[in-house]
Amino acid sequence: MQAGNAHYRLDTDLPPTVPIFPLEGALLLPGGRMPLNIFEPRYLEMVDEAIAGSRLIGVIQPSLDGSRRPDGEPALCNVGCAGRIIALSESGDGRYLISLQGVCRFRIVQELVVKTPFRQCRFAPFLTDLDEDQAEAEIDRPALLKAFRAYLQANDLEADWESVSRAENAMLVNALSMMAPYGPAEKQALLEAADLKTRAETLIAITEMALARENEDFGSSLQ
Repeated sequence: MQAGNAHYRLDTDLPPTVPIFPLEGALLLPGGRMPLNIFEPRYLEMVDEAIAGSRLIGVIQPSLDGSRRPDGEPALCNVGCAGRIIALSESGDGRYLISLQGVCRFRIVQELVVKTPFRQCRFAPFLTDLDEDQAEAEIDRPALLKAFRAYLQANDLEADWESVSRAENAMLVNALSMMAPYGPAEKQALLEAADLKTRAETLIAITEMALARENEDFGSSLQ
């Protein structure tokens, strides 16, 4: 996996710990890019430390059940995705505008007791995510495009289908998963899918269920 100027092939290419950035409803996947507007002081400090070190940040959702730790901070899902800061600009009013590129998913092994205002953890990376040959994985591409096109049409949304048609399988599945306007539970299911094929099947299923619900709601409104 290449992200920016760095190549990640082995677990030794990754640091043992990563700062945590909890984001509800956010989905970062290997190879995907996520723009972020950083303005909270603790996360500005997190970015400073990441830039001075590995450039990696762990994007992870708060626990889906809304539970919190004794100190009031949200509990976290077990699985997130580490992203490398590949672009950073200063807004002039104290904010950072950064772009993360997904490197690999990870499972939290232990959240650390730290003095920094941002949280950190030891993590176990999903090493299969570093294999760029996933781009050739077999997926039901026609079914995926059909379901997503139907969803966009039902919601009066548009996509750059020329770019979509040129995308390799891994980029296509991960990009559609990241842009899909679904909730935290659906985003987490897409993140935790075992492999690219399973993620594509999960995205198709979620999209078809969303379309079915919309059709039921539309039918109910006419009665």
